Amino acid sequence: MKPISRRQFFKRTAIASMVGVAALTGVNKKGQAASEPMATVIDLTQCDGCKGEAIPRCVSACKEKNQSRYPKPQKPILDYWPRKGYEDWSDKQQVINRLTPYNWIYVQKAAVNGNTVYIPRRCMHCENPPCAKLCPFSAISIHQDSSVTIDPEVCFGGAKCRDVCPWGVPSRQAGLGLYMKLAPTYGGGGVMYKCDMCHDLVEKGQQPACVKACPRQAMTFGPRSAMKKLANERKQAVNGYLYGLRENGGTATYYISSVSFAELDAAIQATGELDGKPGRSGVPSIANKMDELKNLSTAMLIAPVAGIFAAGWSAYRSIRREEKE
Repeated sequence: MKPISRRQFFKRTAIASMVGVAALTGVNKKGQAASEPMATVIDLTQCDGCKGEAIPRCVSACKEKNQSRYPKPQKPILDYWPRKGYEDWSDKQQVINRLTPYNWIYVQKAAVNGNTVYIPRRCMHCENPPCAKLCPFSAISIHQDSSVTIDPEVCFGGAKCRDVCPWGVPSRQAGLGLYMKLAPTYGGGGVMYKCDMCHDLVEKGQQPACVKACPRQAMTFGPRSAMKKLANERKQAVNGYLYGLRENGGTATYYISSVSFAELDAAIQATGELDGKPGRSGVPSIANKMDELKNLSTAMLIAPVAGIFAAGWSAYRSIRREEKE
């Protein structure tokens, strides 16, 4: 293999850094244009949590589809500065009652007025996601099909994405990722994982695994404009409530319920399941999180710089691949 010149290295790094910064502006990192933004309608009046089955089908379908992508940490896992301790779910892969690096959707239960409401929970795929805007390493991409994805080869596991997510969706697994290659005992913490709306399937014109697996057609996936129309029609039909259309500036996930989401949130809070640990959330009324964040200008300055660092690593990996060819 012909060795790469310094000029070629810096050229690749510059190109890669522009790709990293593109994530901050909502541009698809791959430069590929999806036909149109997509969205999911989740009708809680139709979901029964797959009663009688050990695992809800949306959960099992997600696990089956993403099994090969789940983290495989190196052990023993070391504490990393400045924290003592780490997040390790590798011995709890069977957990399905919360979001984890090995479980990207779960079905929550809430008892309201004597009735049980089942709520499939996963990433909301916000239209203006603070996780992507404020990731210090530009590891999160906003795609034109509305999916928001995390690149595990760039993520440092700093969990800023989870800190700014109104629902605390991303989950962290220690013992793997970029920080292990650079500074395993300093900073970072692993890799963040979450639902990616089956971006690879959607690019092929297919439905997300959870949507396709639902036996009661409680989930409907399609163009965002059509899903907004459907969501409003279902809201009127059940004389109910709509969640996700405006929360956090708008999302690509629309819940329909016959009871108010304020009641659902109160019922979830009353269960005590929100134990302060990541992976579970209520359904609070949320304004645009980006408007609430402090020091936003500083965060926006830091993110592109960190993105350039990650881009340099991307260029390095590209060079290493060529050396092996």
